Amino acid sequence: MGLRKDPLGFFCLALTYGIVIFSDYCFIVHTVMPVLSASLWGSFHIIVFNVFVFLLVYSHFVATTADPGFVPLPTIKLDFSDQRMQGAIKTPQGSEWSLCTKCETYRPPRAHHCRTCSRCIRKMDHHCPWINNCVGECNQKYFILFLLYTAMASVYAIIFCIVLFMAKCDNCDENSPRHVHIIFSTILITFAFVFALFTILILYDQITSILTDITSVEYVKKENRSRILKSKMALLSEVFGRGMEQTYTKLQCLDYIAIFTSFLLLKLVLFCNCDRKLLDLATSILWGFRFYNGNKYHV
Repeated sequence: MGLRKDPLGFFCLALTYGIVIFSDYCFIVHTVMPVLSASLWGSFHIIVFNVFVFLLVYSHFVATTADPGFVPLPTIKLDFSDQRMQGAIKTPQGSEWSLCTKCETYRPPRAHHCRTCSRCIRKMDHHCPWINNCVGECNQKYFILFLLYTAMASVYAIIFCIVLFMAKCDNCDENSPRHVHIIFSTILITFAFVFALFTILILYDQITSILTDITSVEYVKKENRSRILKSKMALLSEVFGRGMEQTYTKLQCLDYIAIFTSFLLLKLVLFCNCDRKLLDLATSILWGFRFYNGNKYHV
């Protein structure tokens, strides 16, 4: 599905990816490479940090482009003129559904209308401009994973920078502009601290919402509804066991590894002035796996 035509949403998307790219640049070029360029630990820290970056970008992309749980619109316009004053109706099965006069359709329990998306969302939690999408029944899992990976990457960057500042720089490149590296590392710590605090607070709110089985919309509107008592594990499995109904086969996992490997090699070429042959290697890996993937289904 396409992106929502929301100016604030587009601005937040551009800001998010811009900060992620800039932070990764600061971490690789101005934090790790000046100190650990000749050590295997440098490669280790770059790989670990970029694993978090890759996972948060992937989760953010899925949360942004996924269907959050839109209630299907009727193919034929219905006449609700005699029911517009009613707050709810009873379905033949006896469950309580509500009537959305904006979408002109019936919606299931816990569905709410989003003014930004102009659609009703099943089990809507809130509309998030940072993903330019609603957080609902089908993409809450990926929104939470995005928050988790962002927090982990931020904490990792903070700890690494603090340890680096406290340690003696015996392996520093004397020809490198140390004051420039310090400025960029300070900016990185600032971004990382803000993002860590922001995402951890939202992550706590999301987990609390799942465990209490009350969405943000229901909490604000103070909606009272009949509930079926469920265990915490059952509530968590409803979110993380559903969503984008995909079966991750071995072939798909290999494909993701190929994409990440190419993603990392490309960054080494752009940020670290490495041999351009790495770029050819990244392209070969991608095309090789895509060729294998295509032939796999024609055997």
